[in-house]
Amino acid sequence: MERKVKDFTVLIEQDEEGLYVATVPEIQGCYTQGKTIAQVLERIKEAIELCLESEKDEVFPLKFIGIQRVEISQ
Repeated sequence: MERKVKDFTVLIEQDEEGLYVATVPEIQGCYTQGKTIAQVLERIKEAIELCLESEKDEVFPLKFIGIQRVEISQ
């Protein structure tokens, strides 16, 4: 059986403790963390595979457009 290749956008941020947090916006609840970027990338691939296995509906990746920071005064 031939495997399909899917591309997902992964957002990587760093928390206040220095850990990297990776999130996949197209898959609700799909995220992980790691001490290095290499580690978090390896872990997010595993997380995506697990999330796809447990998804009842097919996931359709969104087209990445960009990221914009927005400043709010309070």
